[in-house]
Amino acid sequence: MSETPTPAQRSQPSKPRLRTWSAFGDIRRRPSEYEIVTHQTNWTLREGRKAPLEGNPSSPGNLWLTAYREKSPLQVQDWDGFRDPDAHTYRSYVVMQDEQESQISGLLEQYGSAESDAASTPTWRHTLSQVFTPSRFLLHGAQQIEAYIGYVAPSSYITNAAALAAADLLRRVTQVSYRTRELQIADPHGGFATGERGLWQTSQAWQPTRKATELALITFDWAEAFTALNLVLLPTLDDVLLRQLGEVARDNGDELTWLVNSHLARDSERRARWSGALVRHALDQRAGNADVLNKWIAKWSVRADAAANGLGTLLDTLPEHGRPAESVVEQAQAVRARFHEELGLGSAVPAG
Repeated sequence: MSETPTPAQRSQPSKPRLRTWSAFGDIRRRPSEYEIVTHQTNWTLREGRKAPLEGNPSSPGNLWLTAYREKSPLQVQDWDGFRDPDAHTYRSYVVMQDEQESQISGLLEQYGSAESDAASTPTWRHTLSQVFTPSRFLLHGAQQIEAYIGYVAPSSYITNAAALAAADLLRRVTQVSYRTRELQIADPHGGFATGERGLWQTSQAWQPTRKATELALITFDWAEAFTALNLVLLPTLDDVLLRQLGEVARDNGDELTWLVNSHLARDSERRARWSGALVRHALDQRAGNADVLNKWIAKWSVRADAAANGLGTLLDTLPEHGRPAESVVEQAQAVRARFHEELGLGSAVPAG
């Protein structure tokens, strides 16, 4: 039997009932599945903590996160306001990529049955051994940088997007490695699977790319690493190694490389969408972030252009259906510049 409240009890103001989704603040809607499984899942960013990690605030880990995350030159009031336009969860991502992998597997089986690699010219197979198969070293480095961005990012929404982008790059490493083995079977003496490390470490054409990758690997500020990789290096080099190499492959009768590159380019387009959304969020919250980003873009564009020029020299040597190195660089610059202009950033092409 319930007791009747006394007059004194009735005069007390009632406490507001906590909403089921109170972590999101005073919202008038049910959060999406993407938001529910992504919101504030990074425990190093919980409110009320004296330091990001447990233990002494002056420990190396805490000093690292404080220096390269909390004190990054790129600052906003609320990083949790960012949303990935594709709103992918792990579940939706796996479903999507399973379908993509099935399509690529079908292509590999179809062209493998036709022995298309053996039917290609020795000159073109040599080009693949110089440009395509060594790219797995670049991609592995990019995967590590993307994973670092996700780990140090100031919001779990950024961490989620970067983690899936790292998975995309692992997928691409796997596809390049698979194709490397297929090409080795078709041409056992072509240097496939045995000579790429040497090219990555010593070839003049690859050294600007290796230098840019290794410098990005030791770029500790999360936002500069994000700018270097997602706004400059990958937009530039993906244009060279996916779009332009794919077009040159098609012109040389290699439809498989063109088709596989076209499929993998979808991952790059998705990375560009969330990276662009993150930039817009940063600019909307603080106009001064444009100067921060433009400074980094100018710095890394010089390195990206040198990398594109080095790879362009490998496409310039084809006796037929090649592409001048100057044209390779100009096209990659133009693609990158359009990307930045769409985001409201200055031109990424250095003067002179």
